[in-house]
Amino acid sequence: MNKISIFSGALLASISSVCASSQQKPNIIFILCDDMGYGDLGCYGQKYISTPNIDRMAQEGMRFTQAYAGSPVSAPSRATIMTGQHSGHSHVRGNKEYWINVPLMKYGANDEYTVVGQEPYDPNHIILPEIMKKNGYTTGMFGKWAGGYEGSCSTPDKRGIDEYYGFICQFQAHLYYPNFLNRYSKSKGDTATIRITMDENIKYPMFGDDYKKRSQYSADLIHQEALKWIDSQDGNQPFYGFFTYTLPHAELVQPNDSILEHYKKKFFHDKTWGGSEDGRYNPSVHTHAEFAGMITRLDTYVGEILAKLKEKGLDENTIVIFSSDNGPHEEGGADPEFFGRDGKLRGLKRQCYEGGIRIPFIVRWPGKVKAGTVNDHQLAFYDIMPTFCELIGDRRFPKKYINKKLKGDCFDGVSFASTLLGDDTSQKKHDYLYWEFHETDQMAVRMGDWKLVVKKGVSYLYNLADDIHEDNDISTNHPEIIKQMIEIIKKEHKESDFFKVTLPL
Repeated sequence: MNKISIFSGALLASISSVCASSQQKPNIIFILCDDMGYGDLGCYGQKYISTPNIDRMAQEGMRFTQAYAGSPVSAPSRATIMTGQHSGHSHVRGNKEYWINVPLMKYGANDEYTVVGQEPYDPNHIILPEIMKKNGYTTGMFGKWAGGYEGSCSTPDKRGIDEYYGFICQFQAHLYYPNFLNRYSKSKGDTATIRITMDENIKYPMFGDDYKKRSQYSADLIHQEALKWIDSQDGNQPFYGFFTYTLPHAELVQPNDSILEHYKKKFFHDKTWGGSEDGRYNPSVHTHAEFAGMITRLDTYVGEILAKLKEKGLDENTIVIFSSDNGPHEEGGADPEFFGRDGKLRGLKRQCYEGGIRIPFIVRWPGKVKAGTVNDHQLAFYDIMPTFCELIGDRRFPKKYINKKLKGDCFDGVSFASTLLGDDTSQKKHDYLYWEFHETDQMAVRMGDWKLVVKKGVSYLYNLADDIHEDNDISTNHPEIIKQMIEIIKKEHKESDFFKVTLPL
């Protein structure tokens, strides 16, 4: 695995001349949704769900067909973006949860509140917002944090985020009418992450028949804060926005407005999901309509973001990226089979087959990224950090950011800036891509068209060139390829105390 990004001298010189001052550096907005499959958008072949704004974004930019999440599940996938490390090196490799009782004295109560956090990002390894800050960017994040818990060493205010609004509590992030959200705001003088209680919601239960009487839909609240943040940008300082919307993650619920009503009529004979005992999600009466409506609602958000950038005169100097954190889910009554949502790929969320990790990935940058381009470059989320560094002219990456005091500290990504700017001939390619996920005890390597999937230590080999659905295990026919790819796993896997997997023999 290449540990550093290889820059094209001519391309870097060109970018550096464009980014001579902080005012000329490109703004970046990365929109990351939750559990959207490769085939959930019209521009990727979806026939039942309307996504006109994202489809237009693809027409005006570059759509990737072989882009990969960092993991088949949320927290570790997002960690690969933040750290520039694949899931064999990063500290966060799973949705490990911490249930913590937080005193409510500072919130005006003499009680405790239970919050659910996830494994914090390693404070000794730099993460992407911190790098953007070092390059003169103002930073905003709106949505799911997934990198620590209240009071931990890794909360947004401690990791390079100027303005944050969303879910730090992982349990609350599973519900769209939560008890509270969190905010950290440098501009408002907040010196720590604070809890925003959903006052109109708290009098109704989080589960049961009265649940939908709650009126504050978290996805809309978070989106409105993101729009306000864009509106506050004056063009004098470059900005990086990471919008981590929870749509269309379960539960399947949203306001009963024109979007949902449209799909209720379209899917007249809909399915009902009755919930599960001790589950995290409320029952859903119109599962297909709810899911389709959630994606169209997200598409509306994307359209409003693009419109706001144009209104502010920031459109041409802002890179906008849209993607999903992993493949489609079946939680909360979601029905990927009905929508053909996996784009004819095998596997779902939590699986290292293509359906669990291959994701939509669209980049729009007017005048820089050629409109209407479809590209088959193989990239993974850990390539985003070096790509951003190259595009903003950061010559310090990676050497200056490696912590020599942290044993084995490294970066695994390869910049794909050349591809974005139309210079495929000088684009450095990965020798291979790597994944591991402890919950299902799976590992995977992609090397060219070869794909190795390891489940509980047993190896399966596929040739994606003629078997995109990974139906035909040809491991017995290619022992030399198996051996080579197992050696890659042994090289790239760093032992973790928290996230154990079974290595292949």
